[in-house]
Amino acid sequence: MDMVTKKIALLPGDGIGPEVCRQAVKVLDAVAERFGHRFEFTSHLVGACAIDATGNPLPDETLAACRASDAVLFGAIGDPKYDNDPSAKVRPEQGLLRMRKELGLFANIRPVTAYKALLKHSPLKSDRIEGTDMVIFRELTGGIYFGEKGRNADGSAYDHCVYSRPEIERIAHLAFQSATGRRQHLTLVDKANVLETSRLWREVVREIAPQYPDVTVDYLFVDNAAMQIITNPRQFDVVLTENMFGDIISAEGSRPM
Repeated sequence: MDMVTKKIALLPGDGIGPEVCRQAVKVLDAVAERFGHRFEFTSHLVGACAIDATGNPLPDETLAACRASDAVLFGAIGDPKYDNDPSAKVRPEQGLLRMRKELGLFANIRPVTAYKALLKHSPLKSDRIEGTDMVIFRELTGGIYFGEKGRNADGSAYDHCVYSRPEIERIAHLAFQSATGRRQHLTLVDKANVLETSRLWREVVREIAPQYPDVTVDYLFVDNAAMQIITNPRQFDVVLTENMFGDIISAEGSRPM
């Protein structure tokens, strides 16, 4: 096998991030040794530690290093001193959102698998989660996290949620393609009974579905989906959803597994 040389930008970030990244690097070093590869790591600031050092949650040097690398290994960001201060103008999460937008990281693909060796550690009964194997496709660069936000003179606040057809189409195709190679079942999670953006998601998915005739498509409101992931996670194969719903649903999916 030919040697593979890859540059990896290492962004440990805050909290548990550095610890996780240290272990991930050990794994990659073992892979490199086993298969004759070479991984070159360079470490860079992001998040709260970057704010403390530079005043910027995503320094230009960090973003440039990401662009110059073959991959980015990211830990975590956040700090209670920002979480508990609603008046903070600069926040660690702003660095993560900017990185996603600048690098065009529109598809967050999160597998959820129940491994037999870990079933006993789940807060749920083993017979409920055994056999769970789903993939959550979360749109990552649109929606309420990236919409216009601010405060009005009367003291009220707003966060706008906006989606375009192309933003929905590109991740929907990825989800359908994944479902085609899996159990051929796709679930769209939305709130189409209330939100206009969710109704657009349903329209677009229904228009795309005939291009994938072997894939069965169903629809769940996000509150129902949040319950179903706990009560019957085996029913899911590929889950497609927007940014904020995907943030919550995928985090929930990790808990019982």
